Amino acid sequence: MILPKNSHFYAMKKKYTVVLSLLTFFSLILPYVLCSSKIQVKGNETDKMSLLAFKNMIIDDPFKIMDSWNETIHFCDWPGVSCGNRHCRVTVLNLTSLKLRGSLSPSIGNLSFLNVLKLQNNSFSGEIPSEIGYLHKLNVLRLDNNSFTGHIPSNISGCFNLVSVGLSYNMMVGEIPAELGTLLRLKQLSLVSNSLTGGIPPSFGNLSLLDTFSASKNNLLGKIPDELCQLLNLKYFVVNENNLSSTLPPCLFNLSSIVAIDVGTNHLEGQLPPLLGITLPKLEFLSIYRNNVTGNIPGTLSNATNLQSLIAGRNGLTGKVPPLGNLLKMRRFLVAFNDLGKEEADDLSFLSTLVNATNLELVELNTNNFGGVLPASVSNLSTELIELSLSYNQVSGEIPRGISNLKKLQAFFVAYNRFIGEIPSEIGDLMYLQELALLGNQFSGQIPISLGNLASLTKLTLRENNLQGRIPSSLGKCDKLELLDLGSNNLSGFIPSEILELSSLSEGVDLSQNHLTGFLPMGIGKLRNLGYLNLSYNKLQGQIPTTIGTCVKLEALDLNNNNFQGSIPSTMNNLRGLEFLVLSHNNLSGGIPGFLKDFKFLQILNLSSNNLEGAVPTGGIFSNATAVSIIGNKNLCGGVPELDLPVCIVGVKKERKSGFPLKKVIPVVSGLIGLTLIVCFLGIRQFSRLRKTTPTDIPENSTLRISYQCLLRETDRFSASNLLGMGAFGSVYKGISEHDGTVFAVKVLDLSHHAASRSFLAECEVLKNIRHRNLVKVLSACSGIDYEGNEFKAIVYEYMDKGNLQDWLHFTPQENSEPQEEHKKLGFIQRLNIAIDVACALDYLHNDCQPPIIHRDLKPSNILLDENMTAHVGDFGLARFVPPEIPNSSENSKSLTGVGGTIGYTPPELGMGSDASTYGDGYSFGILLLEMFTGRKPTDEMFKDNLNLHNYANAALPDRVMHITDPILLQERDELEMEYKLHDNTSSAGDIFLSFLINVIQIGVSCSAESPKERKRISDVVRELNSLRKLFLEQAYRKKKL
Repeated sequence: MILPKNSHFYAMKKKYTVVLSLLTFFSLILPYVLCSSKIQVKGNETDKMSLLAFKNMIIDDPFKIMDSWNETIHFCDWPGVSCGNRHCRVTVLNLTSLKLRGSLSPSIGNLSFLNVLKLQNNSFSGEIPSEIGYLHKLNVLRLDNNSFTGHIPSNISGCFNLVSVGLSYNMMVGEIPAELGTLLRLKQLSLVSNSLTGGIPPSFGNLSLLDTFSASKNNLLGKIPDELCQLLNLKYFVVNENNLSSTLPPCLFNLSSIVAIDVGTNHLEGQLPPLLGITLPKLEFLSIYRNNVTGNIPGTLSNATNLQSLIAGRNGLTGKVPPLGNLLKMRRFLVAFNDLGKEEADDLSFLSTLVNATNLELVELNTNNFGGVLPASVSNLSTELIELSLSYNQVSGEIPRGISNLKKLQAFFVAYNRFIGEIPSEIGDLMYLQELALLGNQFSGQIPISLGNLASLTKLTLRENNLQGRIPSSLGKCDKLELLDLGSNNLSGFIPSEILELSSLSEGVDLSQNHLTGFLPMGIGKLRNLGYLNLSYNKLQGQIPTTIGTCVKLEALDLNNNNFQGSIPSTMNNLRGLEFLVLSHNNLSGGIPGFLKDFKFLQILNLSSNNLEGAVPTGGIFSNATAVSIIGNKNLCGGVPELDLPVCIVGVKKERKSGFPLKKVIPVVSGLIGLTLIVCFLGIRQFSRLRKTTPTDIPENSTLRISYQCLLRETDRFSASNLLGMGAFGSVYKGISEHDGTVFAVKVLDLSHHAASRSFLAECEVLKNIRHRNLVKVLSACSGIDYEGNEFKAIVYEYMDKGNLQDWLHFTPQENSEPQEEHKKLGFIQRLNIAIDVACALDYLHNDCQPPIIHRDLKPSNILLDENMTAHVGDFGLARFVPPEIPNSSENSKSLTGVGGTIGYTPPELGMGSDASTYGDGYSFGILLLEMFTGRKPTDEMFKDNLNLHNYANAALPDRVMHITDPILLQERDELEMEYKLHDNTSSAGDIFLSFLINVIQIGVSCSAESPKERKRISDVVRELNSLRKLFLEQAYRKKKL
């Protein structure tokens, strides 16, 4: 039916449409109008005052976020604040990752409409206020990665709408409140890395919606409650690194929703359920690492087709590994340190079933009972494979030549098995290979020349095999090699000079127990960073090269049972870090060098069975007869009584009848004396003339001088583009020598400063008398008149490519900075190396210089770094010589009066009238060490009243050290754990890293004690830091998966 047109009807329809549109429009904008109006309801005012109270508790706001929280804009528009549209009440407070520091105001409990509170990744401290329990509408509470202390407030249970709670990476203590079991809407609960104790509350079995429970890295005790098996929505159960005990609850493996279970590093017992792969169809991650789990790996494991990681190392698993053919998503299969395998031929057949796991990255089977041969199918494993470890098993046969198919392999460990045959030359095709460990087998034939193609290789260990022939010189192309161990083989021929010129060799070289002949190449001196050298039990001859004295990082040198001749090189005086020196059973002659008694770290010295003669030194290691062996040297005398040597006889020999007549001697001697007097007279006259043209304010015996005109040209007239920095007494410029293009740094003194001239004289006087690898080298000096007739003084130094430590510790990228400058980050071992370099420099100044020298201004900006990141102490403008009678005295001495130094690094006794001493340098070093590892300057705004960097660090020992550590080092710790560097230690990577940090902070605190007499001696600091470095390198950077 067709209705007639009705104009009134259409007019009314149009009117209603307009009205409806207007109503809709006003309903949308009304909340914003209300929120921006100046009419404030009581609730709005309450929220505003609560936010302002929150702001008042912030004591550090580097991004100035809080500056915008003011009256000029409505609080709903403040950064990080969101309000509801209807009521203009605060619903979201999100201040994530803003480096805020302060405490959380109790007024937070007045934000009664708050749904989301996110404050993670800041530096909030203090306790979580109990008033947070008033936030009944709160859904999300994220306080992760702060420094909150105290207990978890039990009245958080009042926030009964909570869905997600994150309190990880804080310093919370006490037990987990059982009241949290009443939060029936809770889905995620994260409590990682605190100091929580007690057990997991059984009341958590009531949280029926919970899908994530993470409480790793705490001190939780007791059993895993059976009540958790009621959580039918649980996906992620992560409680690794606690002290949980008892048996694994079998019912936990019946929760079909489970995606990840991590109970590693606890004390759990029991067995894996036989139906595990069937009852957990969604399982992607399973870790039972470092527990006491026994029994077999379930045959149904292959049914868990989503499984990506099985981490079951360090348990008591037995039997054969079942077929894994359905685990196509497998990435990591880690079962090292168990009792798997039966030493039977088919023990490794399961590897053939993994060929379809195309994402497989890590396979660790080391330290088990696997027998049989390595199947050829291993060559068909994933091309993504990074590590294959089979060490310490009973595997025999040859290595399949198809191993070269594993193109991305970085680590191949098959040490201490029963492999035979030749080392496949195809291994040389593994271009990403970093570590190759084939030691302790029965390999024969020659070392493949193709190994020289391994450009990424850092560690090569082939010792304890039957390898023959020459060491291939092609290994000299492995320019990243740090460790070379070819000991205990049948190798012959010369040592290739190409190998001993690899400056990358830092950990060690072991060629012992072979049949090597010829001379030790002079190129050995290029191994400046080498840690140990063992060439014992060979047939090497000739003299020990003098260049060995440049291997200043050597800690162990073993040359015993060779045919070395000549004397012990005097250049070995530079090897002050030696702990182990064995030169026995050679043909060495001459005397025992006296400098060996000054080697502070030397623990074993064996010089027996040589032809050494003369007096045996006393003192140092020679005071300990059990640490020294010198038997088999017939002409030695003296020494401590325990060495049972004859007394050295010093006397005048009876005059023999000379065949040369005395009447001929007298005229010759007289003539020589006369000639000498004439030469001396002429020399004195010439010297006097020279002195008249030399500025009298440059100390005698100073370094070579350079003219003002020359410096002006070589620095481009001291242009701003060459300005490197400015200090208290002048500016430092970069220059380039006209003569040979050498880059240098020149400090131009600002002589308007009343102390600048004195600084110049002090630095010249000090630096002319000292030489050490960790001190800045002075190249020249200038004292004259500039073009304007003004007095000019400057000191020219060796240029340091990497700038100063200050810029590395507190680096802020500039707008126009070079791209590489954006990544100035120092790792733990770099910082430790720098600290050792600085400590060695101070040890030299205090204990090896006569008279001792006090630096008086040790700070990061005075520590310069060369291209190898070796530290050099500079700026001796405040340095002073110590009178011989008071090298460590804090008694008054007029020659040492004056505070000097830099605020924050100056020892407190100087401000109270005491005078400078070596103890003061020790204090400055302690503060420097604490700054290096906490990332905090001693002048940080947080240090006021009675809080300083020393007290701050001391209060954190030992349990809270991670909370004061530089975040860059925390990132390194996390990377160490991720890379599975520490599988053979009793603690996790984080635990070991923490233990080293604690030791370093303790040294820093000891050095910076308020009382000078309580401070640690710098010589002890050198010894302790060196020991720490050695242990750290052994434990943290050696993949002991053998």
